[in-house]
Amino acid sequence: MAEKNIIDFSLNEEGLKELYQKEVQKYLKKIEMETMLMDSKQLCKMLNLSWPTIEKLFLNDPNFPSIRIGKKWAFNRKEVQTYIDCWFSDIREKGGMVSIY
Repeated sequence: MAEKNIIDFSLNEEGLKELYQKEVQKYLKKIEMETMLMDSKQLCKMLNLSWPTIEKLFLNDPNFPSIRIGKKWAFNRKEVQTYIDCWFSDIREKGGMVSIY
């Protein structure tokens, strides 16, 4: 007589839900990162800085990649990343201190 193989498994629903939520968050982050233009709120989030700090540090710089559309600011995500990379390196070379006051 042939033996029957029985496979028994169970799902951890909480673990599955957590994994699903993490994957959804990664996907949403990817979509956000693919968006070409950002508004001021997205720029604040990207740089982890407040809007007044961004105004003081960057908006007066004519090389900062920004445009004004009516009353709103728009920022090219890739150009901002390139600018910030250069700005960060320059600040580190000069001692790593930024004064905004």
